[in-house]
Formats: sequence, structure tokens, C-alpha cells
Amino acid sequence: MARRERKIVVVNDRIQKNYRYEIAAPVGRNFAPGFRPQLTPKEMLQLGVFGGKYMTDCRDEFPDDWFKNAKLSPDKHDAKLNFFGVDASQPLSVWRDKGWIYPDDPRGWFQWYCRYYVGRRLDEEDQRQIKRWRAMTRHIAQIKLNCKKGDLNCRKKQRQALLHWAYDSRKM
Repeated sequence: MARRERKIVVVNDRIQKNYRYEIAAPVGRNFAPGFRPQLTPKEMLQLGVFGGKYMTDCRDEFPDDWFKNAKLSPDKHDAKLNFFGVDASQPLSVWRDKGWIYPDDPRGWFQWYCRYYVGRRLDEEDQRQIKRWRAMTRHIAQIKLNCKKGDLNCRKKQRQALLHWAYDSRKM
């Protein structure tokens, strides 16, 4: 049996210098049981998330096709680029203050998800982030309780927040 060659990704962007991680799973596969995001990172970027600012300086780390038709704003956060046209983000400083940022992923959950999607696995951190992802279902319940199915104008901020967590709130 042939031995699999280890693939190491080296990150050098505005926030991380010489950060390294191993690709341990095939792209978009072998997710943890019960972790079934409805959107890929590519789909999220194309729909419009995080005001377009999130991934502007770390494109070299991820597949080029993720950025075709991505709604990005290299200069500043622009809520108009979000699918629902509203700001559903908190500043990174709030995330840091609440202890939601893991040192390996200084940009937060979406950076973790992108790296998980391409095959990085970090057992404890993966469990923590998946638990946080599951907690977002409370917003799904609120949309289903308060909105007519398909009414994309109802609870736009919650719907946008769900998109940020790879839930496709357009289908609710």
C-alpha cells in the first residue's frame, strides 16, 4: 500500500506569518458526524458574507476558484455586499474579548471552517467550533417561527448571520 504524502500548508498573510498546518482529509469530505454545513466556503463568498472584507489578504491559502465571483471589498467592510444587504457582524475585537478566537485561527469561525473544509483537522478545536455552529440553530427556529417560508425580507439580520455560519437561510 502506498503511503500518503503529507501536505503542509504554509500561511503568510497580514495576520499570520509562517503558520503551518497539515492537510489530513480530502477537500470537502470526511466531516465530523453531525457537522453538515449547507454552504461551502466558495458559495458563502459568492453570496456575500462578512461585508466582503474577510478573505481579502489570504487568497493564496485557498483554491483560486473560491474567489471567482466572490463579493470582496479589500478596503473596508461593506454591508451592501452581504447577501441580505445588512450588517450581521461584530468586530473582531468583540470576538477576542469573548474568548471565541482560537490562536491558530485569528480571524475566527469562518477561517476555521475554510481550513477544516480544505482538510485540516484539530480534534479539540474542531469539536469546539462544531458545537458553536450547532448553537446557531436557535436562529433557524426563530426564522421558522416568525417568518413565512421564502420571505427573505423577514429577519434579514438573523438570515445573514446564518449565512456567516454556512446555514442557507434562503431555503427557510
